[in-house]
Amino acid sequence: HGRVAMFACLGYIVPEYYRWPGDLSPSLGLKFSDVPTGFAAFSKVPLSGWAQMVAFAGTVELFQYVDDPKRPPGDFENAGFLGIPNSFVKINDPEVKQKKLAAELANGRLAMMAIIGMFFQNGLTGEAWGDWSLYTDSPLRAFEGELGVQAPVGFWDPLGLSADGDVDTFKRRRAAELKHGRICMLACVGY
Repeated sequence: HGRVAMFACLGYIVPEYYRWPGDLSPSLGLKFSDVPTGFAAFSKVPLSGWAQMVAFAGTVELFQYVDDPKRPPGDFENAGFLGIPNSFVKINDPEVKQKKLAAELANGRLAMMAIIGMFFQNGLTGEAWGDWSLYTDSPLRAFEGELGVQAPVGFWDPLGLSADGDVDTFKRRRAAELKHGRICMLACVGY
């Protein structure tokens, strides 16, 4: 999953800067540059393109990277440095190999969080690199202009207590927040 997430992150980022020249589907008149980034790409790639991707992934999974119970998870016999199939660069030192696999695990975990964040942003804004200021459906926008809203977080309500948009409840909570903040500041000075 970590390796797939790392490739998925690259798949989200690279098309913003580079697109293959030429046709994706000559019979449909579809060029690589016509395919949008993010979730919108799903509807543009033809069925034959999806079939090729599934066939490639299945071939790699079934024949290239076969799990061997004698080896640690993710350590494939025919995968060389960086998991490149049939690579001529092999890691023979067990300490170096352990360090590289630990780094790959950590980076894979980070990539899994990153791709979920990219999916979330894409789902809310409608674009792979959407502008959060355009996401106006959030109930938290009701209090964006209030005192205490500061960049870069904006209106901070991690528990969603103001999600209902009730102005009276918000004002009551804001007054309590100010009182508690003042008491805490005095307590810190007096301590």
